[in-house]
Amino acid sequence: MNAIAVFCGSSMGARPTYAEGAARLGSELARRGITLVYGGASVGIMGVLADSVLQAGGQVIGVIPTMLEEREISHRGLTELIVVGSMHERKLKISELADGFIAMPGGPGTMEELFEIFTWGQLGLHRKPIGLLNVDGYYDGLISFFGHMNKEQFLQDKYLSMALSDSDPASLLDTFAAYTPPEVKTYIKNSQT
Repeated sequence: MNAIAVFCGSSMGARPTYAEGAARLGSELARRGITLVYGGASVGIMGVLADSVLQAGGQVIGVIPTMLEEREISHRGLTELIVVGSMHERKLKISELADGFIAMPGGPGTMEELFEIFTWGQLGLHRKPIGLLNVDGYYDGLISFFGHMNKEQFLQDKYLSMALSDSDPASLLDTFAAYTPPEVKTYIKNSQT
């Protein structure tokens, strides 16, 4: 893997462990020579993540839409900052640059990015690993909800393992290296309803 996209919060969150987890992930990416691709901001755990990669000698590509870049939250010390016209262009560019995706703690924007990339994986638009860096159990409820979606037959069995989860960045990245994507989403026929 050459580049990993990370979706995470533009705030620090309620616990210092979220920033600590971002710093650990950033150091691990740099140690492995994996470029960080992220939303390009200097604030929140996004900023902590980028700074930790850079401080460890790694490469960071930020992708930020003009509307946010103009608000002066873009990180000016990155290896490369790509400014795009919209949030949609941002997500597309990030997906093109990345060989895998990790979601760290974050809010609705992080969830939206995670679920879009998850859906794209189901549809076969990419075959890249998707992981949840489950710092302090942040994603326990979501992992449980994936099980609920499956039980209620809105998520096929083969996709339960598509969102890899670990609390340790190194272990999660090791899992990425062994990832085998599931088959492309199939649909039931009218005769099966």
